[in-house]
Amino acid sequence: MILLAAFGIAAICTFAVYHLVRGRMSAKPVATAAVVAAKTDIKLGTILKAEDLTTIGISGTPPVGSILDKDKSRVIGRGVISDLYKDEPIMENRLAAVGAGGGLAPAIPIGMRACAVRVDEVVGVSGFATPGMRVDVVMSGVPPGTVDPTKGIEARTVLQNIQVLSAGTEYSQVKDQEGKAKQVQVVNLLVTPDQAQTLELASSQVIRLVLRNPLDTKTDPVIGTATSNLFTGSNAPPEKPKKVVVAKAPKAAPQQFSIEVINGSKSTQEKFASPEGHQ
Repeated sequence: MILLAAFGIAAICTFAVYHLVRGRMSAKPVATAAVVAAKTDIKLGTILKAEDLTTIGISGTPPVGSILDKDKSRVIGRGVISDLYKDEPIMENRLAAVGAGGGLAPAIPIGMRACAVRVDEVVGVSGFATPGMRVDVVMSGVPPGTVDPTKGIEARTVLQNIQVLSAGTEYSQVKDQEGKAKQVQVVNLLVTPDQAQTLELASSQVIRLVLRNPLDTKTDPVIGTATSNLFTGSNAPPEKPKKVVVAKAPKAAPQQFSIEVINGSKSTQEKFASPEGHQ
């Protein structure tokens, strides 16, 4: 009985394994598609060359916007408008239009402008302002026309929810002790033409970029503050400069002269304004 039970269990297991293996062997192989990918990390503004590209296989249907290996030739010579990373599939929306070239210009949407802002090393080197980040622009300084500059510096938020287009370094005209041009940190902000004018005026004062959550696109009016408020604990808006009104002296009444007219026994007087009064 034990031997018969062992044979029965073995037969059942053999039947189950046979059907399991047969089902896997008969399953259709998953189709793969060869798409173009980045061979190494590629920075924004780079003109793609053949040595920058490679091919990877993707199971199933390739993503919308991906470039198949057979179309690799139409990728070469186009500029990159967003950083690419090794083995990342190259998408159409990450490349500039054909013939647009490289650099920063193809990454600027139509109707927008790229405005460069100098920042300190804390902002530029620490990775604070990287492409795609959202920032607010805060300006601080003494308002023009302030009667009493000793009241303190005022700070105001002049722009909100501004996208960082790129960040890097450039050489300034200021020389260091060795006579070499100093490197300064520069951040390019994506702004409208009106915002570019505001940013240019704010650059004459001290400006600072304030990082914000990229998903937080809401802009609210922000009340400015002054240095004096920090010591008084008041959140009241800074006092606006008072306008000096110069009182005008009242005009003098025009001088008059009189003429006595004698007509027989009658005598009358006529009053006339002086020629200076008429003028």
